[in-house]
Amino acid sequence: MTTQQLQQRIEKLQAQLAALGPIHPGSLSQQYNVCGNPTCRCKDPKRPRKHGPYYQLSYTWRGRSTTRFVRPHEVAALRAKLAAYKRLRQLTTAWVDAAIALQQLERKAAQRAS
Repeated sequence: MTTQQLQQRIEKLQAQLAALGPIHPGSLSQQYNVCGNPTCRCKDPKRPRKHGPYYQLSYTWRGRSTTRFVRPHEVAALRAKLAAYKRLRQLTTAWVDAAIALQQLERKAAQRAS
């Protein structure tokens, strides 16, 4: 790629980053639980039916791991934030790759000029 193409690529990546919207790191899982009531449906010896699903968000940020339950009506919005965060990571990686390639081209051009 040429210097101009790389600069255009970086500008495009920056515009995509600016358009991401709300983000959140982590992953979302479904949990099914058994309660402590011995006569509950979840303890049925023939056909146990666990309680759930309960949605659980897990993430690590600044070296601290966090897990919390998410209410069912919040799941769709959280999934969108998780997808946006994943896209953020992809875009920043592509930006760094392009910036390194641009720097290498500029260094080669400077060496040829001297």
